[in-house]
Amino acid sequence: MATKTKLPFSKAQYLKWYEDMLLIRRIEEKAGQLYIQQKFGGFCHLYIGQEAVVAGTVSATTKDDKHITAYRDHGHPIAMGIHPKYMMAELFGKSTGMSKGKGGSMHMFSKEVNLLGGHGIVGAQIALGAGIAFAEKYKGTKNVCITSMGDGAVRQGILHETFNMAMNWKLPVVFLIENNNYAMGTSVERTSNVKDLSEIGESYDMPAKSVNGMKVEDVHDAIKWGAEHARAGKGPVLLDVRTYRYKGHSMSDPQKYRTKEEVQSYKEQDPIKMVLETIEQNKLAGQKAIQNIQDRVKAKVEESIQFAEQSEEPSPEELYIDNYVEADYPFIRDNKF
Repeated sequence: MATKTKLPFSKAQYLKWYEDMLLIRRIEEKAGQLYIQQKFGGFCHLYIGQEAVVAGTVSATTKDDKHITAYRDHGHPIAMGIHPKYMMAELFGKSTGMSKGKGGSMHMFSKEVNLLGGHGIVGAQIALGAGIAFAEKYKGTKNVCITSMGDGAVRQGILHETFNMAMNWKLPVVFLIENNNYAMGTSVERTSNVKDLSEIGESYDMPAKSVNGMKVEDVHDAIKWGAEHARAGKGPVLLDVRTYRYKGHSMSDPQKYRTKEEVQSYKEQDPIKMVLETIEQNKLAGQKAIQNIQDRVKAKVEESIQFAEQSEEPSPEELYIDNYVEADYPFIRDNKF
């Protein structure tokens, strides 16, 4: 047990981190169980183990900042303030889901909180994030776009084109690598000559840092630094956030590429456990208050499942909604294209 020290963050912040991360963990655990029970289908990529990344990111940004990520996206809407029942309904393909049941696990969107996906194509969100940042700069706002990707997406060519343009135009974007060591089942060491992914920024003179993604305080500090840099008009930054997923890449992953001992070594530095220890050691909350948080989380999980199961399926007409926009373009009407 660590000794009591002066804390860098408030009591309220630690309690919020604990509740948000615990809620993400419990929702994801239940999602995994429901998937096995065939309550919903398609792909399913769980965020268990990586909760500190999104929790620290959200606490260090403003409500007007934009967020875009890959398909391991169940935790993002919860951390950003969306009730998990809408995320669960989306998993179930119900009309009450975040994307009206049309996106599923990999495509969580919410205009309300500026979550712009959830994207299923590996690396596609990297360029989209820079485009969102370009729009913010064009409109003259001070907003930044947090553009998250996995370590596997770093292998995509679109990253290099985007980094070059983002630096050239000094776009307000924070590129965040959620580096959980494995691109599906292949380790960083086997796919990259550069082991420290933050060094990739050097080719573009992009400021970069490596971050302990298992410690929410470190994530918060790094994101705050990056966001302030981008907000000041100095251009993008790159953060190599070292985290770990306890479960497989997806629900179909047998995880034969790593040992149980390796997984256990990361569980010993579990981000939720560390925050709870900080709360208890510094007497930020008593056992009754902690139990109340745990009870609220349990109730939200149960409410979310009930909501998803009882919600209506999308109507057949929804097949034709949100896919096309009717418009009268003269250049099309007059065959000038």
